[in-house]
Amino acid sequence: MGSATEHTFAPPVMEARRWLEGVTFLADRPLINVSQAAPVDLPPEQMRAAMADIIVNEPQAHLYGPVIGLPELRAEVATQWSAAYGASLTADNVAITSGCNQAFAAAISAIAQSGDEVLLPAPWYFNHKMWLDMASVTALAIPTDAQLLPDPEATRALITERTRAISLVTPNNPAGVEYPPELVLAFFKLAQETGIKLIIDETYRDFHSQTGAPHGLFQQADWDQTLIHLYSFSKAFRLTGHRVGALISSPDLLAEAEKFLDTVAICPNQIGQFSALWGLRNLTEWLAGERFEILARRATIEAEMPALAAKGWTLKGCGAYFAYLEHPFEMASDVLAQKLVEEASILALPGTMFMPENEVAGQQHLRIAFANVDATGIAELFTRLKALRFSLAPPRAGK
Repeated sequence: MGSATEHTFAPPVMEARRWLEGVTFLADRPLINVSQAAPVDLPPEQMRAAMADIIVNEPQAHLYGPVIGLPELRAEVATQWSAAYGASLTADNVAITSGCNQAFAAAISAIAQSGDEVLLPAPWYFNHKMWLDMASVTALAIPTDAQLLPDPEATRALITERTRAISLVTPNNPAGVEYPPELVLAFFKLAQETGIKLIIDETYRDFHSQTGAPHGLFQQADWDQTLIHLYSFSKAFRLTGHRVGALISSPDLLAEAEKFLDTVAICPNQIGQFSALWGLRNLTEWLAGERFEILARRATIEAEMPALAAKGWTLKGCGAYFAYLEHPFEMASDVLAQKLVEEASILALPGTMFMPENEVAGQQHLRIAFANVDATGIAELFTRLKALRFSLAPPRAGK
């Protein structure tokens, strides 16, 4: 029988870190770590000063709070999201969670049970797959095209009486692809038509290359009966250690999610919530600068690609914190990723960690997470990749 956790795989980022054990990196070739999509820099100094004040002078920051979050933060999210998406949200549509992963887990717990199904485009975000495995909810892979975009009509064919949701991440983790608004709307209409939920994880929304609202779903009639929106303050304000996310949907769905949240964490981190509220009210210009930096790094990757493409590599997707590369070598990506540690001082995740087991496409790709690598580091990364001398795979069909 086994336990719930035995139904899934080991955490990929932790598994990759174990590849570093016993490896010594030379001073003139230090490790380039592109394995994790979490900023390692501290929150900005002005936010840390505000957090210190919160710790000293806000008694509520040290006590239990409401299960679905600080009322002021919920209201601020509703106000800012309404402005950003041209919509009319209220605090009753917003729950605050202990990070975006918990928001996903709470949403699945509110809509599905053992034996149900959720559809995920492949490559998928591995923690979503892990939670579905542990909840005994079947994750079915939606195929993606050459641009790594899922097709709504192909998805329609996968929907059964057990399907409870379609889950999309945009900008995408792991591929970096930004789903066009018309594609997102098509998935919303498909979910609405078939009576299932559409989960949209917008953890990396603040680093989208396009200005304005990335989609119009919040403007749709009865949007909250279909849409479940997920968000993370970890990436926006570097609050990774404080675990603050958001779950936006109907009050009825949030009432079901509250049961899960109360059981698991009682309430979100209070210091993190007060800090996120301060950030929303005070760091708009700072966050715009962060977005500009990430877009500049994306441009650096695109500028570096022609020389790497000449070596047989293909850039399949690039956006937010991620570049998704197809490699030219005959070995599978999980083998290649481990070889890169010793032979190139690079730690990256293989595509096998984002795909169904034994899926060929997973063996051909690497995810590069560049949140912590500046333009100089990206140039060095590409220099090392270009220098690799592994055996090449035979030409693939269509290439």
